Amino acid sequence: MIDLGCGTGFPITEVLIAEGINVFGVDAAPSFVQAFQRNLPNTPAVCEAVQNSRFFDRTFDGALAWGLMFLLSPEDQRKLIKRIADILAPGGRLLFTSPDEPLVWNDAMTGLESRSLGAEEYRRELSSVGLSVISEYADGDDGYYFEALKSGMT
Repeated sequence: MIDLGCGTGFPITEVLIAEGINVFGVDAAPSFVQAFQRNLPNTPAVCEAVQNSRFFDRTFDGALAWGLMFLLSPEDQRKLIKRIADILAPGGRLLFTSPDEPLVWNDAMTGLESRSLGAEEYRRELSSVGLSVISEYADGDDGYYFEALKSGMT
């Protein structure tokens, strides 16, 4: 699995590893990648922006973009969805977070302008690259999750 915007590795990557999942981390912040490597020294991580990451030059059974997608420009979000589809193996899954309504706001953690394309556009973008939304859900705390599946056909 690839964890895009992996941060320091806690808590998400740590939980995935505890469940026996092999995880590869990507984050653009050098301080986060350094902390990730200290926290999870046996887990590969690179300091690269997702917009131009090589994604370890491999395919994955799963991709996670928790708290990342909406930090990217609309154009970069669309490109990232396409790139994720390209690195997912048939039957692979993508889980990402973004509000279900089209919104613009300043992210509380980063202070960066954030943009949600909205559920309708995310569904269209995912479908256009061969990913089917298999579930969407809200956590009751302003979090909204999209889970998509890449067709098992090659």
